[in-house]
Amino acid sequence: MTPSPTVPTSVEFVKAADIKVIAAMGDSLTTAIAANGSTILAVPFEFRQVSWSIGGHGTYQDVITLANIFKLFNPKILGPAPKVTMHGQPTTINDTGFNFAVTGHNTLNVTDQIRHMIDTFKSYHGLNFKEDWKLVTVLIGMNDICDYCKDNTLFSPDNFIHHMTIALEMMMNEIPRMIVNVVQIFPMEPLREVRKPRPSCLLNKKFCSCLTVPPEDSPELNKLIEINVIFQKRLEILLHSDRFFREDFAVVLQPYLTHANPARHANGSIDLSFFTDDCFHFTIKGHEELAKGLWNNMFQPAGEKEMIETFTEPIKLICPPKDHPYIYTRPATTTPSAGPQLTSHSMPILTLLLLSFMLMTTFK
Repeated sequence: MTPSPTVPTSVEFVKAADIKVIAAMGDSLTTAIAANGSTILAVPFEFRQVSWSIGGHGTYQDVITLANIFKLFNPKILGPAPKVTMHGQPTTINDTGFNFAVTGHNTLNVTDQIRHMIDTFKSYHGLNFKEDWKLVTVLIGMNDICDYCKDNTLFSPDNFIHHMTIALEMMMNEIPRMIVNVVQIFPMEPLREVRKPRPSCLLNKKFCSCLTVPPEDSPELNKLIEINVIFQKRLEILLHSDRFFREDFAVVLQPYLTHANPARHANGSIDLSFFTDDCFHFTIKGHEELAKGLWNNMFQPAGEKEMIETFTEPIKLICPPKDHPYIYTRPATTTPSAGPQLTSHSMPILTLLLLSFMLMTTFK
C-alpha cells in the first residue's frame, strides 16, 4: 500500500499509492443524479459526493467509491467530489471536485469535458501537471443509445467511435502521466423492467424513450438492442490495440459491465433498491457495486478481467497482488517487456563484433 520509492516514469509500474490525482467524465450516471434521494424531488440533484468513480464523501467506511478506495492508499489524493450540485446550475471546482461529467451529455460533448479537465489541471494549486500521475474514468455513450431513434446518423456507432477517438487522442496528446479507465457500456434492455408503482417512474420514458417506449419484440426495440451491442463491440475493437499506449500514458478498457444484469430477487423480479425513484438512475447501492467492479478490473490483466453477470451477489473487492502491485495498463495485443531491449542502432555493432569473433576463431 506504500508508494513507489521514486515517482514512476513508466505507465506499467504505477501503484495505487502513486496516483496523485483522480478525475471522472461522463453523464448523469457519473454526476449521480438522485443517488442519495428517497423521492422524485431528488431527481434534479446531482449527488456527486457518492458517485461510483469519483465521490469523496467521508471515507471508504462511509461509502464505497473508487476515489474513497484510493484514499486508503493516498489520503491526500486530489479530485474526489465533495458536494451535491443542482443540474443546470453553475458550479465551481470547489463544488464538483474533478468530476467533470455533465448530466445529459452525449459522446459528442465529451471533448468539452476534457478541455475543462485539462484547463483545471494546469491551473489547480498543488497539482504538478507534468509530474503527478493522474487517473481518469470515462463512462459515456448510454445517452447516444437513448437518443438513437431520434437521429440515427448523429448517434450512430460510427459517430460514437469518431468522438471517442478524438477524445482519447486529445488526452494522449496533451496530458502527461495519465491512466484512462474507459468503462464498457452495459446492456440497457433490462432497464425496461424497472417499474415502481408510482407516477415518478414515468420519467424513464423521458430520459430514454427510444428504449422504454417501443413495444416488446418490436423492430424498433430489437434495433436498439442491436445498436447497444454494436457500440460495445466497436469500443472493444478501438481499444484492443496499443494505439493509446505510450511510456507515460495508457487507455484501458475495463469490460466488467459488458454482460451485467441487474440484481434480482429469488422470484426473478428486479431488486428495485438499486434504482432511484425515476426508475432509471442508480442509488448509492448501485454506485458502490460499480466502484468495486472497476477497482477489481484495474488489478486484473487484459484477457483475465472479471465480467459481472449479475449484481445479485455483492462484488468482493480484491487487493493488488503482491507479485504485481501495479495498475494493469499493457494492452493484450502487445508483448510484455523482458528487461532492456536491443535497439535498431545497436544491431550493426553487435553484428560487427560477432563477425570479428568468428574471424579470429577461424584464423587461430
